[in-house]
Amino acid sequence: MVRILGVALPDDKRIEYGLTLIYGISWSRVKKILRATNIDPNKKIASLSEEEIRRITDFIEKNYKVEGDLREEIMENVKRLKEISCYRGIRHIEGLPVRGQRTRSNARTKRGKRKTVGALKKEVWAKLEQQKQKKQTEAKSFSKK
Repeated sequence: MVRILGVALPDDKRIEYGLTLIYGISWSRVKKILRATNIDPNKKIASLSEEEIRRITDFIEKNYKVEGDLREEIMENVKRLKEISCYRGIRHIEGLPVRGQRTRSNARTKRGKRKTVGALKKEVWAKLEQQKQKKQTEAKSFSKK
């Protein structure tokens, strides 16, 4: 297993696929990286020399933000949106889709498992209302900060 930027890449895969396992590197970036470092995309990761690995690592570090740095930047951006309580920030707080997708019939990934609403007992209904109020107060207190 070869480690590039803290990610262990499988030996039996091609370098073209292996680099996509690094967070922040897509197929198009892999092609640019391999073209710039003059490495054959069909080469297996196990057959890479130390010098080739070093070239790839250096190129990625100089030109791209990947792994922890990229995740940190994304988290900071979302936190900023929440703090200024813009529309997108509020959608993040409420756990709803941010980019204008419909929520009436879809958005199951973001909204979670379906909750059947029908004939509920008073105790269950009161508990749901309490949870709803708690979420609203959290959202309001967060937007005031």
